[in-house]
Amino acid sequence: MNLTARIDDQPPDLVEVAPVAPKPRHRMSTRNRILFFLTAWLIVLMPFLFWWSTWFGRPLSERELTSYLRDDKHPRHIQHALVQIGERMARRQPGATQWDADVIRLAAYPVEEVRNTDAWVMGQETAALGFHQALLKMLEDSSPLVRGNAALSLVRFGDAVGRPQIVALLQPASVKALEPGKIVDASRPGTAIHRGGMIAKLQTGTRVVEIRSPISGRIRTLLAQTGQTVASGGEIASVDPDTEQAWEALRALYLVGQPDDIPAIVPYEREVPEVPDRLRQQAMLAEQAIRARADQPADK
Repeated sequence: MNLTARIDDQPPDLVEVAPVAPKPRHRMSTRNRILFFLTAWLIVLMPFLFWWSTWFGRPLSERELTSYLRDDKHPRHIQHALVQIGERMARRQPGATQWDADVIRLAAYPVEEVRNTDAWVMGQETAALGFHQALLKMLEDSSPLVRGNAALSLVRFGDAVGRPQIVALLQPASVKALEPGKIVDASRPGTAIHRGGMIAKLQTGTRVVEIRSPISGRIRTLLAQTGQTVASGGEIASVDPDTEQAWEALRALYLVGQPDDIPAIVPYEREVPEVPDRLRQQAMLAEQAIRARADQPADK
């Protein structure tokens, strides 16, 4: 049915009606105005300002970059500055090298997220003095993600020494109990999970410890069920890496992979819903490149 009025439509018969007296307008009291603006602040402005202050895409001035890099009270400020510096390096903007010393210093920063971002930044500028050596040290980092990001950045330097760490990025992460206890709550296999997401709760004595995922991905196996007692070091679950992590690892192995790495690549060539098409294609390309290199005669 067409509800759009046409200019040649005839109007309906008019019915005479008595006029209705307008209602008096009530002015909002000062108290109500204050409550209205306070509510608007809480609902709209406050979340927006929080998002704006924590969004890494918000441009920072050079003075802000320097200040943020040294703001030890707010690690997210350091991350924000690092992301901005990395983007400037990638665009080859003049002046981006002025923070090289800070970038190298942050390779040993105590917060894992900062070190992980820092490893990515150093891969954006292969001409910077000191970045290569700093990345080599990061291959011994306590965090598997930091080690992996450092290895990926080293590939940009033409250095394949971090190949074992890159292969590890393709493999499920093992989640273990750091102390003995009883599982009082647990997630389910197949559940998508973000890095730091809770996999299970472990009651140890009077405390309840939350066991969290070291990577983003999907819970592959859950080896400890609710009500089960686990020992210290016992495996709780395994988590498959997410698409982006696997994608970056496969791209790196396309360049530096060796035949020994193929068993870690083959699972990503399967035609299953868990493996997106682009990931499957990249896995096949990586294996083809590895086999082609292996078939080339060795230099004499």
